[in-house]
Amino acid sequence: MFIGYGVVSVLLSAILIGTAAVSLSGNAQYRANLRELRVPDAWQPRLAVTKLAGGAGLLAGLVAVPLGVVAASGVVCYFIGAVLIHLRAGDRGLVPPIVSGLLAVAALILRLASA
Repeated sequence: MFIGYGVVSVLLSAILIGTAAVSLSGNAQYRANLRELRVPDAWQPRLAVTKLAGGAGLLAGLVAVPLGVVAASGVVCYFIGAVLIHLRAGDRGLVPPIVSGLLAVAALILRLASA
């Protein structure tokens, strides 16, 4: 189970940290996508920092079980919110947040199972 957690957490961390880096770089397309979802510009840096913290927490969870559980739980909540934001905006591009959310659920289950 621990190897599974390691694989899932590294993959999900790469997704989180990568998209946070794109957001923090001021990428115009990324910002436009968030505007289409009616996410205020002021939220963008906060969301990026949240993603960075989640990614770092998942990686730290490789050595600290409680931190991995808390990080995975937080990332699950983050992606539930992302799906709700997409639905609120009438956007049907739900595959990325749903897949990422399912990876977060898998990370949480695997971290708990390998403790």
